[in-house]
Amino acid sequence: MTEIGFLPAHELAQQIRRKQISALELLDLYLGRIARLGGGRGGAVNALPVLDAERARARARAADEALANGACWGPLHGVPMTVKESFNVAGLPTTFGYQAFQNNIASADAVTVQRLLGAGAVIFGKSNVPVSLADWQSFNPVYGTTSNPWDLTRTPGGSSGGAAAAMAGGFSALELGSDIGASIRNPAHYCGVWGHKPTWGVVPMAGHELQPEACADSFDIAAVGPIARSAFDLTLAMDILASPLETMTTMGRVPLAWRDRGLPPRRCRVAVLYDDAQAEVDASVQQALRDLVGFLRAEGVVVTEGVKPVDSRECHQVYIHMLRAATGARYDDTAYGQALLRSQDFAADDEGYAARLYRGIASSHRTWIQVEEARARMRQQWAAFFETHDLLICPVATTPAFKHHQQGERWERMIPVNGHTQPSTDALFWAGYPGIVGLPATAVPLGLSPEGLPVGAQIIAPAFGDPEGLRFARWLEREYRAFVPPPMA
Repeated sequence: MTEIGFLPAHELAQQIRRKQISALELLDLYLGRIARLGGGRGGAVNALPVLDAERARARARAADEALANGACWGPLHGVPMTVKESFNVAGLPTTFGYQAFQNNIASADAVTVQRLLGAGAVIFGKSNVPVSLADWQSFNPVYGTTSNPWDLTRTPGGSSGGAAAAMAGGFSALELGSDIGASIRNPAHYCGVWGHKPTWGVVPMAGHELQPEACADSFDIAAVGPIARSAFDLTLAMDILASPLETMTTMGRVPLAWRDRGLPPRRCRVAVLYDDAQAEVDASVQQALRDLVGFLRAEGVVVTEGVKPVDSRECHQVYIHMLRAATGARYDDTAYGQALLRSQDFAADDEGYAARLYRGIASSHRTWIQVEEARARMRQQWAAFFETHDLLICPVATTPAFKHHQQGERWERMIPVNGHTQPSTDALFWAGYPGIVGLPATAVPLGLSPEGLPVGAQIIAPAFGDPEGLRFARWLEREYRAFVPPPMA
């Protein structure tokens, strides 16, 4: 039964429909693994600190009874899954890792949770996050630290760190994450699983907030998407999460059609980036990409190396400014952010992460508009790039998972890269590369580093070209690398 827990969600759904395993049996299998391997609160992995076992068992029994009577609730009928702590699930806490919100019990389900339930899923818990979803480590004063199932001394990533750890550890069939700074892609890369950050606006964010009066759907850059042990599961989940298919505009949500030419993967024109001066990439990650390029060329794929769609420095500058302006929008007023900036006394030409962060927090509306103009130019440059290339593959982060390091500000935490150290926040460059212009990006595992840690990459597709990126990811899963469980499993 242990191997069954590692099967992808679409295969588990099929086994449930065929009555090869019951929904209740599968749920109890996962709960048993969580208890035995420390996947729950206070355990060695601590991926799923919030469990809702009894309500989930009741729903699983109902799913089995429905199936026995010839009724199927949807493509995830009876499949046990979990969601990131930041999504509202009625009756469960939503804290974003803040101690002050540990008794904040959601009264209604997030829209995405509603859609998953409508597809028949059995949601039995919530996965851990960093405070305010603002770290590539997942620790907070409410639930503690989540560890990487591949190496418990290392981070699983963030902010959907508990979600990716749950997938890698075999604690759940499917997960729901969110991504503004690679918060889906980074944990997928660190934990050796798959994750999809959709085109901005196609999956509603309503119910992914602490205060009911907040309008999460309008939150700039942020997106909601699945984390899984298979690219096929990403596709299945996106069919559910993005239905009805709409996008967010200044006039609200409007109907949408995917950009999908049905191009076979071997006929794709693929650009590959290994490194960038804005965020030096470790040799272990670069080698995994070079190995992938060797495979692609052997399969007849046209690969171009080193072609960049936008100026790296401008991209990174715009991304950090707009990221921190967006996340700083919850401060009481602009004057507070400006006072923070003045207190730091940065030089005018300081382009370090801290300087960019505080300038973003203090951003006026006029400055935002000026930076928005630069982003609009980059959107045009990306569109021109995709006239001659179909996909771009590049790193998700600069290194494999790093060791737990929770002291000091994020930009003060140094990680080893190619024999020296650099700030962990440098890696945000790769988060913002597609993120600042809202492009879809699919994180895929490529192999293991010399230290035995997962290494992945992200496949970037044109705006609304999610199906094309996901198709390429499914092909890589079939032909190049499928899910490999960590040794602890």
